[in-house]
Parts: sequence; structure tokens; C-alpha cells
Amino acid sequence: MTIRILCVCLGNICRSPAAEGVLRALLPDAVIDSAGTSDWHMGEPPYSPMQAAARARGIDISGLRARQVSAADFGRFDLILCMDAQNMARLEALRPYGSETPVRLFTDFTPESAADHVPDPYYTRDFDGTLDLIETCAAGLAASLRKAQGGR
Repeated sequence: MTIRILCVCLGNICRSPAAEGVLRALLPDAVIDSAGTSDWHMGEPPYSPMQAAARARGIDISGLRARQVSAADFGRFDLILCMDAQNMARLEALRPYGSETPVRLFTDFTPESAADHVPDPYYTRDFDGTLDLIETCAAGLAASLRKAQGGR
């Protein structure tokens, strides 16, 4: 079975498209998408400094376009990954009645000593640090999925 994963941040121009690109490279058989809880950047490509930082690691996110998350996404995805607690709360407010789609912090898949959220490089300007953490989270998620599938 192919897992369908949605990565969510605020504007869908930095963290979530970067997570989408990293996860697509790491989990080629999965369906990966990204969205934002705001509508500020709908239709725009990822922020150019994030594109450059990702491209330096061999990840091309230039073809992605920002979109706003919707209640229908709870039915389209098996797992929704949030970059921080604020966006997780916004997502939970959108959750349709009866939906059991797991919504998790992306940092749930890091070692216990790691951060409790993925910092927004639009404000911190630390695009490489954000990508480092996204790659760590993605590796942890991939290991968790392999374990759940019996170690494959």
C-alpha cells in the first residue's frame, strides 16, 4: 500500500515544500504533497532562498506551488505532518467530524534531544539549519514507516 503524506506549515513556501521535496527523494513510492494553513502565498513557488538551499542538496522544489490546506485533505492523506504546534492547532480546527487521519508534528520523528518544532527560515534566515532538521525528521519518519511495515 502506498502511503499518502501531507506536509503543512504556515505559508507553504519554505518548510512544507522543503519537507515535500526531501520526503519525495527519501520515499519514492509514497505520495507526498504540501500545503499551508494560510492563503498568503497561494499559487506562488517556494521562497527562492529555500529553493537555493534545497537545490544545493540535490532537491529541486522549483515546480511546487503554494496551496492552502482544506478539510478535504483529511480524506486524501494517511498522515499529516505539521512543522509547529500553531499550525497543528489550525489543522485540528479544520478536522472534519469523524476523521481519524493522524496529525503529527514532523519533529515527533527526531531523537528526543532534537527541537520541538521546525523553525521558519522565512524569519530566522537559517535555511540550511531548517533543511538539516527536515532531513533528520524525514529519516526518522522513513525508519518508523519501515518498522511499521515489518522492517522492509
